[in-house]
Amino acid sequence: MTKTLPLETANISTSIEQPMVTIVVVPRERFSYSQQSLESVYAETDYPFELVYVDGGSSPQLKAYLETQAQEKQFKLIRTEHFLSPNRARNIGIQAAQGKYIVFVDNDVLVQKGWLQKLVECAEETDATVVGTLTCIDSPVHEVVHNGGGTTYIEVRTEGTKTGRYAVQKSYLEGKRVSKIADQMTRFKCEFVEFHTALVRKSFFDEHGLLDEGLLSTREHIDLCLCAAKAGGTVYCERQSIVTYMTGAEFDWYDYTYFSLRWSDAWDLASFDHFRAKWGVEEDWYFHRRYNRLGRRRYRALMRPIISRFPLKDKRSDFADWLQVIERPINNFISDRYARLHEYASHSLGLRRSQRLKDGMKFEKPSKEKADSELESV
Repeated sequence: MTKTLPLETANISTSIEQPMVTIVVVPRERFSYSQQSLESVYAETDYPFELVYVDGGSSPQLKAYLETQAQEKQFKLIRTEHFLSPNRARNIGIQAAQGKYIVFVDNDVLVQKGWLQKLVECAEETDATVVGTLTCIDSPVHEVVHNGGGTTYIEVRTEGTKTGRYAVQKSYLEGKRVSKIADQMTRFKCEFVEFHTALVRKSFFDEHGLLDEGLLSTREHIDLCLCAAKAGGTVYCERQSIVTYMTGAEFDWYDYTYFSLRWSDAWDLASFDHFRAKWGVEEDWYFHRRYNRLGRRRYRALMRPIISRFPLKDKRSDFADWLQVIERPINNFISDRYARLHEYASHSLGLRRSQRLKDGMKFEKPSKEKADSELESV
């Protein structure tokens, strides 16, 4: 966990009453769905809450919208003029939160009515440290499951002549349709949930420190749940609380740099390195497979739409190869520049995908069907 850091606040407007729940909204990978997500929270939440909105360097248009909404709805708005990693943004929100429970919501999430009350009821009745939602993905909203909890732990095992510690992770219900699994839509004690929407007791942070900012882009949810278990806490997935995170195709020009930084090779590598060192786990196939897949998200979200518009269909594969050759150095430049400016990301400076590939592994350009089916939990 991370120690207290100073608030990076340029604009804070405060609410009057103090509910038991503080919702902390943070940027996940883009800004173009922020308005729909915020409107969903206010329209579909019928349980009292205060809201802290952490805006990390969004566009002037979104900045103006959020300032207006903060005045109208009387929520706390905290803005930095630079991009933020998710855990950095969450930690800023934690320090501004006053509720007994902190509920993290990514800025691309739509919620289903009753979601918050179900989370709080689960926490109150089970004394859980962390409670996650049943998280769905894309349209139809609240139908296709992305994560319904999972198992994760550190296993000591022998492979060949070597005995070591290995990370184990398995997600439940991924790809299932909510309408087909009524018998599994129950509260479930598990070992991890995801950060798209998750409740954590504020007392946990008071006792054990803030979230680990060494994890810039990935493994944050696994780290939180492992820390909770290590402290003697429990994790539940409340499957009656349903949200959907939208990947969609709604990108505007202001999203590109943040998305590239958020899913940069360097941030992923720095996060994997930090996680392995922190938990003392071996660099096994679990990590090597992810090294080989670095850049897939950028390819799928940023490059594939450009490639699909290339007029010479028989040359699109060559164009895709050329585009990757151009894109990766740009991506490295973006992450290195950020690392030089922001100390918490300095461990990502100079990290390159080519340093980790073994046995001639190459990045595979996924087909649309394959890419969609292999979308991994983050």
